[in-house]
Amino acid sequence: MVTKVNCPTCDTVVVWSAESEFRPFCCKRCKLIDLGDWAAENHRIPDKSPIDAALSEQYLDELEQEFIAQDNDFFKS
Repeated sequence: MVTKVNCPTCDTVVVWSAESEFRPFCCKRCKLIDLGDWAAENHRIPDKSPIDAALSEQYLDELEQEFIAQDNDFFKS
């Protein structure tokens, strides 16, 4: 039995076998287009965890204070 899949980039039918060098993609070009989409964050794995807005604000405030302290230490030297 021959397994066939569609290229995720262009929907061309690809035979899933060891001879299919770029599987599941049909060619190197489609593989690189997909890689570029991941690098540009066009594709993401969704994070289902809830965001605690109060905690996020507190964390950002703490980071800001830490950076201010580092800047002050830098300019004292």
